[in-house]
Amino acid sequence: MNGLGKGVVLITGASAGMGKATAELLLEKGYVVYAAARRIENMKDLELKGAKILTMDVTDEQSMVYGVNRIIQEQGKIDILFNNAGYGSYGSVEDVPLEEARRQFEVNLFGLSRLTQLVIPHMRKQKSGKIINNSSMGGKVYTPLGAWYHATKHALEGYSDCLRFEVAQFNIDVIVIEPGSIESEWNDITLNNLQKTSAHTVYANMTKAFVEMSKKAPKPTSPKVIAEIVLKAIESKKPKTRYVAGQFAKPMMLLRKLVSDRMYDRILYKMFKMK
Repeated sequence: MNGLGKGVVLITGASAGMGKATAELLLEKGYVVYAAARRIENMKDLELKGAKILTMDVTDEQSMVYGVNRIIQEQGKIDILFNNAGYGSYGSVEDVPLEEARRQFEVNLFGLSRLTQLVIPHMRKQKSGKIINNSSMGGKVYTPLGAWYHATKHALEGYSDCLRFEVAQFNIDVIVIEPGSIESEWNDITLNNLQKTSAHTVYANMTKAFVEMSKKAPKPTSPKVIAEIVLKAIESKKPKTRYVAGQFAKPMMLLRKLVSDRMYDRILYKMFKMK
């Protein structure tokens, strides 16, 4: 794949952040880009730049089937699937309703998995393809009050390893991106969810400390950095199985690897100034 208009790419969650930045970069490089999201009104700028817009909700089977079928009808193939759609649902384990916990898994793991199932047969037929799963440093580390979010990302890491092994025989690569703190809507959505869920419970002090720490954190990395990583993975003949980039990602993942669970807990308590 050489970026000369021969690569057909499907990107989920393309209405903002990393998905939109990746769509913009791949369009510049000559790829055929199908930008998929629920909020198509936020992708008008991508459409003007040449993207093909799809209304897609990864929790809605019909919208995913329609999207994949449309791409195959129009292009005859799908070369790259960038599973980027996702969100963060924060709150204490005691407070988060299981209905919301299930939705977190539906969006971050099961929807991704279903779309992947729909795309793989076409990649098998063409004997090539790349499936790029946007995980998080949160798939390797943990932070306070994020049990369900971290659970989905830890699960995505293991899922991707198994998938990579299974489809390698068909010349399909599976690549995991592990972003750190990235400039996007994610942080605001996460903090809003957290405050709604746990700001008035026995976890109020912990919630307050988390929100204050988050607001004082250094400026997040531009989503363009992740877009560059995705492009690198796409254009590499032998891509890495994992790419790490973004604020905090490398140091936090290294720290988690080097210290014990109890020591990591103590470091988090100090970082978030929790007593």
